[in-house]
Amino acid sequence: MSVTRDGAHPRRVTLSWAALTDKGNKRAGNEDSSISDVPVFAVADGMGGHSAGDVASAAVVERLGEISDAVTTAETIEEALARALTDIDRVGDESVLGTGTTVTGVALAEVDDDLAWMVFNIGDSRVYLFEDGALRQLTRDHSVVQELIDAGLITKEQAEHHPDSNVITRAVGFHEKPLPDYSTLPVAVGQRILICSDGLTKELTDVGIRHYLSTTSTAERAASELVTASLANGGRDNVTVVVVDVESDESGTTAPGASASGSTASRRV
Repeated sequence: MSVTRDGAHPRRVTLSWAALTDKGNKRAGNEDSSISDVPVFAVADGMGGHSAGDVASAAVVERLGEISDAVTTAETIEEALARALTDIDRVGDESVLGTGTTVTGVALAEVDDDLAWMVFNIGDSRVYLFEDGALRQLTRDHSVVQELIDAGLITKEQAEHHPDSNVITRAVGFHEKPLPDYSTLPVAVGQRILICSDGLTKELTDVGIRHYLSTTSTAERAASELVTASLANGGRDNVTVVVVDVESDESGTTAPGASASGSTASRRV
């Protein structure tokens, strides 16, 4: 799909993407949900051990899916999350434990009069950027183990086996106002963005993730191989991935290895 921006700095950016989910090898159901369409690409992981986690994650992506403009804002995202919270609390009130979900993703936005990715995060699902051969995590987990890592009390390796590894410190749900963290990133040709639930990062290290992002030519292939590897390594949780490639910009430059085929649909800013 192409996104065309008019005005003083006209720009046309072509994106391709793929999303894939699996309940994993150990779970009876799938509490993950995702959205992948301009302007929002996101993953929501319903909280395991709580009732109706699948309903909570579905409510979030449904409300985000109501955003129909080619670009959006943090205010619009927070309005969508507030509506989702109302939906979630209606279900959560039926349970003593309540219910909630993570939500993590990127959205096309305008920053400094140009197209940019707005990265947003609540919980421990993640956004990664693969660019120029390097992998970078763009989000910071809202979790007990991340706070322990930040305090220097445990290492990243110890965090993988910590008894509180599944405990998050921020979620959408439980009658609390959703408070995402935000960062921005200029849109550039050759970028590959990965959004994933922790079902992927429980089974693959950053080295493994980088391998599959660097050796696949299309977003669809990358998503398939990441999920397949996660399942082969144990698949202890639901796993969901969204992969977004920036294939070309206004100059018509095509990213190396980008898919030659794609949608002819276009949205104008």
